[in-house]
Amino acid sequence: MACRGVHFAITDIDLNALRGAESDDALIEIVQEDIESRWEKEAGFVCETDKAWDAIHRCLTDGRLTFDSGTEPLRLCILGGEQLYSGEDYIVSLVTHEKLRPLADALAQVTPELVGLRYSQLPDDYAMEKSREDCQYTWDWFSDLPAFFDRAEKSGRHVIFTVDQ
Repeated sequence: MACRGVHFAITDIDLNALRGAESDDALIEIVQEDIESRWEKEAGFVCETDKAWDAIHRCLTDGRLTFDSGTEPLRLCILGGEQLYSGEDYIVSLVTHEKLRPLADALAQVTPELVGLRYSQLPDDYAMEKSREDCQYTWDWFSDLPAFFDRAEKSGRHVIFTVDQ
């Protein structure tokens, strides 16, 4: 599996469909067949984080790669939202519209220096070898997230983060 993270700004209709999914398989079908297939990147409603999502989450939280690490609002960016998928081979983490404004504002305050500092403090369980290049890769993939979350909030949408494991 690719393990490439993608955020989608979803509509109320999408949210209702996801919440109404009767199984993990049905939920993934909605994500793949409805939400991903629209691929609204040109409209600014898709934001890719490639494999940097791991380091981004760690840098925005307490360095751990867990669903409950860190504090709101920054922990919501990657893994800290409501978990919609219960299996182990996929992650679908939801942040509802009501929580997007505080998150967007907090993300706008994150600087390359902060990411660099937090990156340098990542614990030994970080799977990559820490390097200047990997830190830059983390920042580069992070840098579109503040505007993405701002756009999603202003458009009245919700956000899901998805990644296959």
